[in-house]
Amino acid sequence: MQERYHDYMLRRMREEDNKMQNAQRSIWVTFNKEGIHRYPGADTDPKLATGEWDDVSFLGVPHRHIFHFRVRIEVFHNDRDIEFIQFKRWMERLYNGNSSSDFKVLNLDYKSCEMIADDLYQEISTKYPGRFVEISVAEDNENGCSIFYPKA
Repeated sequence: MQERYHDYMLRRMREEDNKMQNAQRSIWVTFNKEGIHRYPGADTDPKLATGEWDDVSFLGVPHRHIFHFRVRIEVFHNDRDIEFIQFKRWMERLYNGNSSSDFKVLNLDYKSCEMIADDLYQEISTKYPGRFVEISVAEDNENGCSIFYPKA
């Protein structure tokens, strides 16, 4: 027996409603920060200080980057569960602590992009527990990492 058109349309609408209710929702923000860091040992490790075309010994001395962040976090509904601008401003404040009540998270000296992402995740998961988070950190928006942290 063939399904009647009306019944078919009702079934399809219910299926689409279920898809929307089960959708994974998230927001994302971007920001960047200037920082100085170095890669300890890059100037002495023969795998890095090769003296050839692939020599990266310069990474062993302090050098400047603009670190680009892209942070995605789960939200549970469509009406500003986490407000974009507030979320972004809160993270930016983690890195420039303007008062004694602010906590400086970012200490770049010996940290890779992956370590910076892990530090930021610790702060985000404390403030917003039980959500998936994805963090990308790039040096000069050229090379970097992307780490997905599933729900706890």
